[in-house]
Amino acid sequence: MSFVMTEAERETFLSGIHVGVLAVERDGRAPLAVPIWYNYEPGGEVLLWMHRDTVKDRCIRKAGRFSLVAQTEDAPYKYVTAEGPVVANDDPPTRAQALAIVRRYLSEDDATAYVDDALGPNSILVRMRPEKWLSNDQSK
Repeated sequence: MSFVMTEAERETFLSGIHVGVLAVERDGRAPLAVPIWYNYEPGGEVLLWMHRDTVKDRCIRKAGRFSLVAQTEDAPYKYVTAEGPVVANDDPPTRAQALAIVRRYLSEDDATAYVDDALGPNSILVRMRPEKWLSNDQSK
């Protein structure tokens, strides 16, 4: 019996609403692993919105790649990890891109207020192209 998801299953799972865990290497310390909101459409890139010169941003710039883990919290457990290179991390997100990320986690009114408050000149949109995948679906 294999618990590994098919390509379609893992892409569908990753596109679902999960708080992701960003994992990226850093010098002389354990890897940085922090929860993060993200967006993903099957076959596309993982999108992260953050602010320039944060710990996350500095680690991602130095490493040039990262992993994102999404999981269920209840049995039967499932997870997907996507790892790949950063393909862009200098451009600010458009308001629509920022809203697409935040709407996954907040109501429309709260998402709009959050984006209106947080989107600014230090905002960046990080894009990662998944190349390596790990997955597990305990319901199989």
